[in-house]
Amino acid sequence: MYVLFVLVCGLVGSAIAWRLEENVPGWAAAGVILAVVGLAIESLLRRLSVRRVVGGSIGLLLGLAIANAVAYVISTVPGTAHVRPIIFVLANVICGYLGLRVGSREAEPTSFLSFGLGAGGRGHDGEGKVLDTSAIIDGRVADVCESGFIEGRLIVPRFVMRELQQIADSPDPLRRARGRRGLEILKRIQQQKEVSVMIEDISVPETEDENARLVRFAEQKGVQLITSDYGVNKIGELHGVRVLNVNELAKALRPVFLPGEEVTVRLIKRGKESGQGVGYLEDGTMVVVDDGSNKIGRTVVSTVTSLLQTTAGRMIFSKLKGSEKR
Repeated sequence: MYVLFVLVCGLVGSAIAWRLEENVPGWAAAGVILAVVGLAIESLLRRLSVRRVVGGSIGLLLGLAIANAVAYVISTVPGTAHVRPIIFVLANVICGYLGLRVGSREAEPTSFLSFGLGAGGRGHDGEGKVLDTSAIIDGRVADVCESGFIEGRLIVPRFVMRELQQIADSPDPLRRARGRRGLEILKRIQQQKEVSVMIEDISVPETEDENARLVRFAEQKGVQLITSDYGVNKIGELHGVRVLNVNELAKALRPVFLPGEEVTVRLIKRGKESGQGVGYLEDGTMVVVDDGSNKIGRTVVSTVTSLLQTTAGRMIFSKLKGSEKR
């Protein structure tokens, strides 16, 4: 496609030269050069977020306006008539460049827009969030969307879609099931009225690993990244990209139990100590129930006696209350 565009521009240049009876090779070369410059500009724009392009354009226009105003004032000073062209050129180049740079930089979310988002703070609600493969397959993000906590635009990079399809077509039954689950979750998210799912492509080097490409994608778009992969978190921090980890959200929303409160849990196995029964809450928290060894397979109500936070997670120790649910 690019080669065809360059050839067409070269032919257009030749046609113009033939019409004007000018140097055909020179006009053809000019057409080719303009085509290459246009493709280079297009490639550059694809790497930038829309916000930065708009901000840079506004900054450039303001810079040029200020440049011409300043140059006009300076040119009215007696004795500057012979350097007026130089003054106008220098003023436009300097102020135009500064306006472009400042405009594109200020187009990124500033501190008061990203308050509370942490370092980097790229992107904010309503501008869109990028979903990675792990978050889609995890599935909990669909529940969050259905609850209305996520609204607006959700972006799925095209290379993530390709990865999901490859996993769904894997000969390994486990990977194939995960891939198909991811596609079903994505379809479920697309059916939500509060969010719009967009499949987008952007120029990201394929030589980078998947995590780096995801972070680069979010960085170029100027949006947040939703994941359940700890590795993506670390890479995002290094690049100043705001990463929303589904696991961190689940951890923050875990119910808080204090000693003396009741907890309902289904016991599934015996504990290490005699008479103990062990069950798990929906968020994976282990609950150890004293005198619960004879209630395995049943749902019981127990009273919290103490809590223990370990590197593996949170543990709740409780005592069988006596009331029982079958």
